[in-house]
Amino acid sequence: MKDFVVIANTEKDRNLALSSRIRDYFLGHGCACAIVDQVTDETPDCAIIVGGDGTILQAARSLVERDIPMIGVNVGRLGFLAEIEVADLEKTLDCLRRDEYSIERRMMLEGWAKRRSGTTAPVSALNDIVIGRTGFSRIVQLKLRVNDELLDIYEADGVILSTPTGSTGYNLSAGGPVVNPRSQAIVVTPISPHSLTARSIVLSADDRIRIEIGRVRKTQAEEAAATFDGKVDLPLEPGDEVTVYKSKWTARLIRLRQISFYEILRSKFGNR
Repeated sequence: MKDFVVIANTEKDRNLALSSRIRDYFLGHGCACAIVDQVTDETPDCAIIVGGDGTILQAARSLVERDIPMIGVNVGRLGFLAEIEVADLEKTLDCLRRDEYSIERRMMLEGWAKRRSGTTAPVSALNDIVIGRTGFSRIVQLKLRVNDELLDIYEADGVILSTPTGSTGYNLSAGGPVVNPRSQAIVVTPISPHSLTARSIVLSADDRIRIEIGRVRKTQAEEAAATFDGKVDLPLEPGDEVTVYKSKWTARLIRLRQISFYEILRSKFGNR
């Protein structure tokens, strides 16, 4: 690799100190490198994301459509996506420059909403799409259909539709299963359901899921929203529907270390 861009979370990389260190390293070794807010017209060999998993998720949408491989520098607390630790920075940058790496493709989700005001454009997500309550709503009613067949009706705080990559995020916190990130599946996990029988379910990656917002009370309008990787927010009301399915895009994550997913799990969760 000879052409790089660095995308930084300025709240975690104050004054772009770490990003500048990366840029100066590559420039000093005869490579091209620029610090950018986001990738627009550029087609670099690699995007280096400084800030941890949340920053990678935010950058992923613009990178995957250009098929640009990415790698993260972990300056967060708990990183499953970020590959580079600051202590090993120069050594890992050497590996990128010498093409000593592998690329792992990760499944993404895509979703759009059919609302009274019209149909929204599809939005992609590397981790998850969440439909949840907002405002004064105590719970929301969610009618889930898989391939046009009714799966369940949840009265809950919401529901998480997760990729295998996102299974260690909000899905795990809500009691959902951990799935190997190389798998092809969609995990559906209700959030605080008002039922003892509502559980997570793992669907095929080829399934198409439709979630309709129902009405629980006649005296108060339910308020809900769909979020994509915790960022894009689509307000919803009873009668609106969100359709979720496997995206045609895949995220290209650069891997430098020969460490298995299970070893990462042991390390991150403290079970050494």
